[in-house]
Amino acid sequence: MTNGDNLRVTTGADLLALSPVIPVVVVDDADHAVPLAQALLRGGVRVIELTLRTPAALAAIENVAREVPGIVIGAGTVTAPEHAEQAAKAGAAFLVTPGTTDRVLDAADATGLPYLPGAATVSEVLRLAERGLTALKFFPAEAAGGVDYLKSIGGPVPHVRFCPTGGITPQSAPNYLALANVGCVGGSWLAPKDALAQGDWERVETLARESVQLG
Repeated sequence: MTNGDNLRVTTGADLLALSPVIPVVVVDDADHAVPLAQALLRGGVRVIELTLRTPAALAAIENVAREVPGIVIGAGTVTAPEHAEQAAKAGAAFLVTPGTTDRVLDAADATGLPYLPGAATVSEVLRLAERGLTALKFFPAEAAGGVDYLKSIGGPVPHVRFCPTGGITPQSAPNYLALANVGCVGGSWLAPKDALAQGDWERVETLARESVQLG
C-alpha cells in the first residue's frame, strides 16, 4: 500500500518504522479527522491509527485517505472479520488488532494490507510468528507487564518486534523505545478528547512535534 506522499508501506515492519509514536485516535465526529490529521502532519507525524470504536470511524478514515495524502491512515481496534474489509474499503492503508483470532487474521490477510496483530502473552507471540507475523502490537502494554515484560521475552523471541500500546505516556515512552524489540509505541495522548472537541489543532501539532523527539 502506498500512502503518505508515496511513502511505501507494505509490511508490518514498515509500520514500526514510520514514527516513534503512532497516534491512537478515537473520533466522535468525522469532520474532526481531516484537521486532526493535518495537525499531526504539521508536527512531523506521518501516520495515524484511527480506531473503529465509534460510528464516525469509517467515514473519518475515508475523509483522511481522500484529503490528507501526506499521512498514512490505518484502522485500529479491528476485532471482527468484517471490520478488516470495511476498513480497507474506506481507504485504510493498514490494520491493527488488539488481539487475534484465526477469523480476524484470515480477514486481515484477505485485504492484502499490512497489519499489526495484537498479542499479550508469549504463546500468542509464538502462534503469530508461526504464521510469519513478526511485527506485532503488544496490548495492553502497561497492564500486561510493560517494559520489563517486553525486555524479558526479547531473549526467547528476538526476531519479533513490537508496537506496545495501552497506558503509555510521554514519560514512559522512551523506556519502551530503548528496547531492541520495540520499533514504536502507540500513544493516545497526541489527540486528547478535549482538544478534538475544541478544535485545538495547535495543541495537537505541538504534541506531535514533541513525540517525534522521543525516538
